[in-house]
Amino acid sequence: MVMTGQKKDKLEMVLATRNRGKVSEFRTLLQGPDVEISCLNDFGPLPVVEEDGRTFEENALKKARFAARILGFPSIADDSGLVVNALDGMPGIHSARYAGQSAGDKENNLRLLRALEGVKDRSAFFMCVIAIAVPSGPALIYEGRCDGFITEKPAGNQGFGYDPLFYYPPLKKTFAEMSIAEKSCISHRGRALAEVKSELGKIRIWIQQRMKPAP
Repeated sequence: MVMTGQKKDKLEMVLATRNRGKVSEFRTLLQGPDVEISCLNDFGPLPVVEEDGRTFEENALKKARFAARILGFPSIADDSGLVVNALDGMPGIHSARYAGQSAGDKENNLRLLRALEGVKDRSAFFMCVIAIAVPSGPALIYEGRCDGFITEKPAGNQGFGYDPLFYYPPLKKTFAEMSIAEKSCISHRGRALAEVKSELGKIRIWIQQRMKPAP
């Protein structure tokens, strides 16, 4: 895919991820007649960003800024993770790599269940920080949070990551038992994206001002 920049009033952004589940959520909530979301899968081979930040915000900023600089287009990125109170905040920023660098969702979920064996306090929350960046200059930051509990066994086959283990009391379901529409309304990423969506007009102007060709 070749992006040509902002077309009239259309907002075009590159989502700095190859995660298809994440791409689907972003496009479901943001993409429309006035917004086009591409992702790293739409481009050729690119260097991999090392997510070595100490916070969700640092990692989101690093991914968004890297994609914007290397591709030359406005970029949007998020860093999300599961924070378990009884595990002193783990897996946190290491959520995607909790069971090792090459671990998948199944391995990460199994490690979490083992870590919580016999633990009564299973309270946890998902955190999402979204960064929007242009090739140079400042970035925009948005946040979303969703509180719940970790189940004792997986339930549901929707979503990705820790969704089968994260139980949301108000709906009496795990994230993996919810439809995309249900999850989008209450999830950490859904809440952060809702804030982004409410400010798309301002974001469009912000990007246009910073993507103008130098005189």
